[in-house]
Amino acid sequence: MTIRLLLADDHPVVRAGLRAVLDAEPDFTIAAEAATAERAVELAAAGGIDVVLMDLQFGTGMHGSEATAAIAARPGAPRVLVLTTYDTDADILAAVEAGAAGYLLKDAPPEELAAAVRTAASGQSALAPAIAHRLMDRMRTPAEALSRRELEVLQLVRDGLSNQQISKQLFLSQATVKSHLVHIYTKLGVDSRTAAVATATARGLMRR
Repeated sequence: MTIRLLLADDHPVVRAGLRAVLDAEPDFTIAAEAATAERAVELAAAGGIDVVLMDLQFGTGMHGSEATAAIAARPGAPRVLVLTTYDTDADILAAVEAGAAGYLLKDAPPEELAAAVRTAASGQSALAPAIAHRLMDRMRTPAEALSRRELEVLQLVRDGLSNQQISKQLFLSQATVKSHLVHIYTKLGVDSRTAAVATATARGLMRR
């Protein structure tokens, strides 16, 4: 059976590289390409796609995890395999919760990429070893792991937003934002916003 692929990445050179690698596989065909996340959603909805290779960062516009959620929400949707340079907890959780069938880093060897595509197409989960290891670590120590919401709050703290601004952006009360910050400080073993951001970044929980 031929696996029909949609390449979603805003860099033409990356798409060309992926096409060169994937075209070499006898059971793959590149059915379409998208330079924006919005276009990827449109093409996936049009049909004729089995697996979407989705980047996370598209510059302006929709984020890759948002596009993944939009694609995965449709009945009979193609499987979405995230292919990115980011291996932080924040990115991984956003993609997995959005419905991604797999998560792979762009430096993966061609044979690993091909195997992941086939695994995703078969309806199974395809996680890079490093990604699976991070998720397992979170499961082993759930009391110490930051939740998706806590990571969202901390990313906005890093961006310089006040508690009031965070509450408006995430549609939370200021008391809830403060509660999230208390939990973040406790889990990271810190006592300030600056220290929380620095520690979370150093641990690979969010992007630098």
